[in-house]
Amino acid sequence: MKTTLNKTWAKILKSEFEKDYFKELKCRVDDLYLKKTCYPLKENIFSSFRNCTFNSLKVVILGQDPYHGVNQANGLAFSVNKAQNLPPSLKNIFTEISSDTNTTLRNNGDLIDWSKQGVLLLNSVLTVEDGKPGSHSKIGWERFTDEVIRIISKKKSNIVFMLWGGFAKKKEKLIFDNNHLILKSGHPSPLSANRGFWFGNKHFSRCNRFLKENNSNEIKW
Repeated sequence: MKTTLNKTWAKILKSEFEKDYFKELKCRVDDLYLKKTCYPLKENIFSSFRNCTFNSLKVVILGQDPYHGVNQANGLAFSVNKAQNLPPSLKNIFTEISSDTNTTLRNNGDLIDWSKQGVLLLNSVLTVEDGKPGSHSKIGWERFTDEVIRIISKKKSNIVFMLWGGFAKKKEKLIFDNNHLILKSGHPSPLSANRGFWFGNKHFSRCNRFLKENNSNEIKW
C-alpha cells in the first residue's frame, strides 16, 4: 500500500503514518490485496487526499466504505469511475443538488472535480473486498480516518462537515467547535431517501452560503 497523497497531507499526517497501528494496517492491506480482489485500485486508496489539498480544504463529506462492485470505486466517497452507471445513493445526491441549486441534473459520477475544489470525500474505511461491503472494517482504517477528522477540526476553521445517515452522524463527536458548520440528514440511499430523510435537506446551497459568508469560493456542484 503506497500512501500516495498530496504533500500538504503528507506533512500533516506524517506522525500518524509512523505509528505502529498504521504500519500494521499497511501490512494487512497489502496482504488482503495480494490474496483477494479488493477496491479501489491500490494507487487510488488515498485518492481523496491526493486531489484535495489540506490548504484548499473547505468541505468534508463522510462515507462508510468504498463501492464493492467491479470498476466502481475510485478512492473518493460516493464517487464512481467515469462512464459507470450511477449507484442509487449518488443518483439521489444529484437529484437533491439539482433541486436545491436549480441546476441541470448531473450524470457524471466521477466527483474528482469536487475534490479539486476543496471537498474531501472521505470514507471511514478506505478499502473493501469484492462483493463484500464492510469487509475491511475493524482492521484499523477507522482509527486513521477518525484522527483525520480530529486534525481537520482542530487545525482548520470554517469547514463544512456533511454527515449523512446514522454512521456518519456518530462522527460529530470528533469535530471540535472551531466555527465549523455541521450539516446532518438521513443517508441518500433509497431506503432512507424514500422515507423522507434525505430530499429537501438543502445541504448544498447551505454549504455555499456558509462559504460565501466566510469569504470562500462556493463549490460548483
